Amino acid sequence: MQVTTTIAYIGLGSNLAEPIKQVQFAIEKLKNIAQSKVIKVSSLYLSKPMGPQDQDDYINAVLALETTLTPIELLDTLQHIENEAGRVRKENRWGARILDLDIILFGNEIINTERLTVPHYGMRVREFVLLPLAEIAADLVIPAAIGEEQQSVRFLSQNIANNAMVKLSLD
Repeated sequence: MQVTTTIAYIGLGSNLAEPIKQVQFAIEKLKNIAQSKVIKVSSLYLSKPMGPQDQDDYINAVLALETTLTPIELLDTLQHIENEAGRVRKENRWGARILDLDIILFGNEIINTERLTVPHYGMRVREFVLLPLAEIAADLVIPAAIGEEQQSVRFLSQNIANNAMVKLSLD
């Protein structure tokens, strides 16, 4: 039986409990998940919160992961890492969080289930996803559902306001 390998792009974000350390913790955990290999990691970026503005700024990054896991197995793994970091899921969708890991893309798949939507439903309009993703995969073309237009990460990232987002240098 042939094993299928897929490149998945994972969005990482945190704005609680030393956010840089939280994102770095997640990157280290992702380097050690079964049947997977981290192949690229963007720089870390400081970004304004998308939801209520009475919360701290976020640290964001995007990571490319080569994996033989299914999308749901990967989602379960990401949620386990979030839980390990101490994430508590609340009803406030855009509130502060200790760690947020999202599957942005999973190969060229289009997935729309109760638990998972890929490509991530907001990726085309979120600078904190597009700019780090462009850093590691600018030529990537985002899969489009019937009736949608295919667009490259480069095009989208060049046509989005950066909303005062700052690329961090941790040297």
